[in-house]
Amino acid sequence: MISAQSFSGKAVALFGLGGSGIATAQALVAGGADVQAWDDNPESVAKAEAAGIPVVDLRTIDWSRLSSFVLSPGVPLTHPKPHWTVDLARGAGVEIIGDIEIFVRERKRLAPDAPLVAITGTNGKSTTTALIAHILQSAGRDTQMGGNIGRAVLTLDPPESGRHYVVECSSYQIDLAPSLNPTVGILLNVTPDHLDRHGTIQHYADIKARLVAGSETAVIGVDDSFCVEIADRLERAGPKVVRISGRLPLKSGYFAEESELFRGATPEKRALFSLNGIGSLRGRHNAQNALAAVATCLELGLSEAEIQNGLNTFPGLVHRMEQVARRGKVLFVNDSKATNAEAAAPALSSFPKIRWIAGGLPKTGGIEALRPFFPRITKAYLIGEAAPSFAATLGETVPYEISGTLSSAVNHAARDAEADGETVVLLSPACASFDQFKNFELRGEAFRQAVQALAGIEPV
Repeated sequence: MISAQSFSGKAVALFGLGGSGIATAQALVAGGADVQAWDDNPESVAKAEAAGIPVVDLRTIDWSRLSSFVLSPGVPLTHPKPHWTVDLARGAGVEIIGDIEIFVRERKRLAPDAPLVAITGTNGKSTTTALIAHILQSAGRDTQMGGNIGRAVLTLDPPESGRHYVVECSSYQIDLAPSLNPTVGILLNVTPDHLDRHGTIQHYADIKARLVAGSETAVIGVDDSFCVEIADRLERAGPKVVRISGRLPLKSGYFAEESELFRGATPEKRALFSLNGIGSLRGRHNAQNALAAVATCLELGLSEAEIQNGLNTFPGLVHRMEQVARRGKVLFVNDSKATNAEAAAPALSSFPKIRWIAGGLPKTGGIEALRPFFPRITKAYLIGEAAPSFAATLGETVPYEISGTLSSAVNHAARDAEADGETVVLLSPACASFDQFKNFELRGEAFRQAVQALAGIEPV
């Protein structure tokens, strides 16, 4: 754990006592801050109190004596309206920050030269974060990974010179980290998301841009108009900018053609790296993730050989195009994290012949946006509440059955796939899990268990 000694002797209020909130409060207490913590959920308050965190209803405190107010990133800062604690903090002129900002201040205090890689983007940030951390670790670098993925950032080991930090940042976390200053900041892409919390797509893009604006080197994907504008603007006024593209050859920067990765379009056009045969990095979306990792690791001084070895050995993310097992020529892939149509598209675009398991608690828009991928689907196996509406969209275009449960879908898809030759049984639900599972992780684990229960299963 990082002891937040930057706040020693200071009065700090904190709201939001989920997992990262409790970790933040413990870091502040360990650092000698005078902490007053609260949550709207009485169970969370009781849990924090049992963990030794001072709790008090923040409606009753004297806000004028506070030096800082720490807000959980899941609590509204601006939209649809500020949380009541935000109004109280602003009324008293108290700074509003989050756990990433506390980490940034501790890094500045302890080891400002400790390399910090911060990653954001609407899509792909978890895979990119995990990939960069894996490449660094496989090259023997002291590496800590956390933030919006895995461990809360303040539960990581304290900053030391030479210790690398790879931190995934959501837009909510960036909004609460005004001093964020990565060694390498990565912005992968910007598409409409979380507009209920940010109001407009432009405001959302502006928040994302803050991460790269404060970095020494900004690695920016330029396959969407918002990121093109951000890259152009930063190049005129800010840090070093390295552009990456999964679609277009770039004169300067890094780009992909199929599974080959290049640096700048040159007459000799020699591929620096290859993703050929790396199952965990299939698809154009993963080419962009790999480009971000390549550009970052080169900036951090890794050799081409170290980077290619890291790419070759990357196991992929659990529940995100995770290769679970094989049976003969049939590959079983767990993409349970695909909780809407946009998130399911990368997996559907990555395989030519698919037995698709989809459904759950439907999201607005259903699967209409996935129609371009329907020719790849041999048959769909529909589960959960979305099954009837998905069936209506598939219509006569794609053969389907309403399997009902995930275990039935796995068994039926595996049986049918025996006659296909090379094919994929893909769980990519395009739905939330909450009708049948508590979360997408449990849904993915249920898929894995159902696959492992099949006869003749072999590890990938």
